[in-house]
Amino acid sequence: MRIDAIMIKAEDNVATALRALHSEEDATISFGESQKQMKVLDNIPFGHKFAVLDINKGGHIIKYGEIIGRATQFIERGAHSHIQNIESLRGRGDLD
Repeated sequence: MRIDAIMIKAEDNVATALRALHSEEDATISFGESQKQMKVLDNIPFGHKFAVLDINKGGHIIKYGEIIGRATQFIERGAHSHIQNIESLRGRGDLD
C-alpha cells in the first residue's frame, strides 16, 4: 500500500504530505506501524501539512509531538494547514 502522508507522534493533529495530494483524494497516513485513510479537502503540496482532526480557532498545531503554531481560524479535518490558517509560535521573542 502506498503511503501518502506521515504523522510522527500520537498527539500530532497534522500530517505531512509525502507527495502532492489532490482535493477529495483518499490519503493513506502512516503512523509507526499503523496506517489510516482519510479524505483531504484541498490540494496539499508535497511537504505541506493537513489537519487530521478538527482544530478550533486558537487551538495548538501539534507536529512531532510539539506545539509548532496556533490556528488563526477553524481548520477542518482534511484541510490544508499552512500560513493561511496557522500562526507560528516558534522563534518569537514576544511570547512567554
